[in-house]
Amino acid sequence: MARTRTAPAATLVLFVRHGLTPTTGDVLPGRARGLRLSEQGREQAEQVARRLATVRKVAAVYASPLERTRETAKPIARMLGLPVRVERGLLECDFGAWTGRQLKELRRLPEWRVVQRHPSGFRFPGGESFLEMQARMVGTVQRLVAAHPGEAIVAVSHADPIKAAVAHAVGSHLDLFQRVVISPCSVTAVWYGSGGPTVLTTNSTGDDLGQLARS
Repeated sequence: MARTRTAPAATLVLFVRHGLTPTTGDVLPGRARGLRLSEQGREQAEQVARRLATVRKVAAVYASPLERTRETAKPIARMLGLPVRVERGLLECDFGAWTGRQLKELRRLPEWRVVQRHPSGFRFPGGESFLEMQARMVGTVQRLVAAHPGEAIVAVSHADPIKAAVAHAVGSHLDLFQRVVISPCSVTAVWYGSGGPTVLTTNSTGDDLGQLARS
């Protein structure tokens, strides 16, 4: 008789956006180096660490290489008794020539409407396209899921990559991903099983994460 192949156990991915920085909401920082959390952002990181400590079977904490994500991941890893693993695939979108520019200036550009309404057709000048960013993020998540069957992992990243991962998980076109809100230090939980992903919560900033379950 042919042996039945057992499907790999599901993996819970807990996406965390980094905490507030001194320029959040004013500047498009992108991959610029040297941007650290503000005092409020550090407080947010401590708060989300306490929330994530209630989740069972967290096996690893991954973070984008940028300072603000690693600073957010540090108290989470400390609370869970784990190291922070730097994962380049969780990086912010490469905004190219737009990196470091004031958002109030960018909103006046004709391209801004394309970014909001038709992101799948836009490439940042000298940088990444949204499609490339989503493919990178999804590929990274798939690799991490394969490395942690039956476990939970934390992935500290940035708003747009997390939004792109959510859009992919729910089967939504990338052109709709701007309708998803991912706040600083929010938690978005996605259950990756053999039958496909299931989104358990998005943009959670106060719920009891110990109660996460796939119904």
